[in-house]
Amino acid sequence: MSWADLATIAPLAAAILVAGLVILTDIALPGRRVPALAVSFIGLAVVAGLAIAVGVHPATAFGGAYRVDDLTTYLDLLFVAVIALTLMFAPDYLAARDLPLPEFAAVLIFALSGVMLISASADLVILFLGLELMVLPGYLLAGFAKRDALSTEGAIKYFLLGSFSSAIFLFGLAFVWGLTGTTRIDGVAAALKAIAGGSTPLSPGLAMGLAFLTTGVAFKIAAVPFHYWTPDAYQGSPTPVTGYLSVVPKIGAFALILRLFVGALGPLSADWDIIIVLLAAATMTLGNLVALTQDSVKRMLAYSSIAHTGYMLIGLAAWSSPNSRIEGLEGLLYYGAAYAFMNLGAFAVIAALQRRTGISSQLETFAGLGRREPLLAALMTLFLLSLTGIPPTAGFFAKAYIILAAVQAGGPAGILAVIAVLNAAVAAFYYLRVVVYMFMRDPRGEPAPLVVGRLMRSGLIVTAVLTVLLGLVPGLLLPIVGNAARALTL
Repeated sequence: MSWADLATIAPLAAAILVAGLVILTDIALPGRRVPALAVSFIGLAVVAGLAIAVGVHPATAFGGAYRVDDLTTYLDLLFVAVIALTLMFAPDYLAARDLPLPEFAAVLIFALSGVMLISASADLVILFLGLELMVLPGYLLAGFAKRDALSTEGAIKYFLLGSFSSAIFLFGLAFVWGLTGTTRIDGVAAALKAIAGGSTPLSPGLAMGLAFLTTGVAFKIAAVPFHYWTPDAYQGSPTPVTGYLSVVPKIGAFALILRLFVGALGPLSADWDIIIVLLAAATMTLGNLVALTQDSVKRMLAYSSIAHTGYMLIGLAAWSSPNSRIEGLEGLLYYGAAYAFMNLGAFAVIAALQRRTGISSQLETFAGLGRREPLLAALMTLFLLSLTGIPPTAGFFAKAYIILAAVQAGGPAGILAVIAVLNAAVAAFYYLRVVVYMFMRDPRGEPAPLVVGRLMRSGLIVTAVLTVLLGLVPGLLLPIVGNAARALTL
């Protein structure tokens, strides 16, 4: 390892070091939440600064297996922002249940190192290692409330199905490696160009590898019909963890898809694009239809997150068309950022309501919230409108961008654009039903006054500002997204 390699991996190394420092802080000052939070936030700021500094000049490390480019920098900064917001939303909820905040922060930051490794992977082996570093902390966080039977049940289901899907994905990588003779992403793409050109037929083994890879990543992003773990894992997890699970592992899995399917398997896009189209259509449709039947807002948002997976897959389907390659990737990346902030904000409002133990996430909990807590009700309305796709929010522009890319692509992707518009109309019903309960229904009894901590309130304001800003001024992010998309296609 050279000094140049160390400089290139500095953001990743810093994330691991910060997680270790949080643990050491907890050992030195046991039970003290403020020092652990201070180390976490300062450390995340350092990681973000290093990511920006290293990303100025694209570079590779370890013989090309680790690659820093505009896509890596964009994803790293997005992941750092989401982890920081999760840490702002968690203290109130965890303190009420006597759950250890320093351990929570350390596991979160270890998970950050996994998604950062995925975003910089230029080798199949490194890609798989990053995937496991991302999902293993997720299993721990899902069962973080170990005295809660629902949390334990959700964590076990998440672990079993997650491990199973990782094994399937690894089988797929092994097939691709064995039949192309290399683990480097650019090497795999070069080997597959001969097959794409028609000079070499697609072998049954390589087709099997594609099937395994598609199945493995479909589990990770909770695409239909591989979504069964999602509602139980989301409902049972502590609510701040649910917000994290709905955003970081999903966007991390899409980063893996971009590196693998666009970077390595791009030459065979004609062979796998119809599968992506079918997955996208089934995922957004079933996710929205099942969400209609839910009385728990937390479980409703779980099915909603499945539907948003379908919307994001439209970008990948659009990319596989020669008419809309760069637009499809830009739409997917923009949607990832918009979805992260609006969905995390919605789960944060639920966490604020559940600061006192014994409060459920049923619709009745939100009855009369507009009179009891007008700020929380207004913020929840904003996030739900954005998830619906109502202007001028980030969700509207994200949906519009990705649908326009699909229309431009034409063919099967154009059909997905129509399905997406119809699904957005369906989604409006269950999102706006929560708004009706907040402003047009009376609560049962007299709910106790709600106290929202300063960190929680600050985090909610940040997510709300970003949700509005990305909708009103999308040009702030579009150049960054464009550079990230072009870096992937170089």
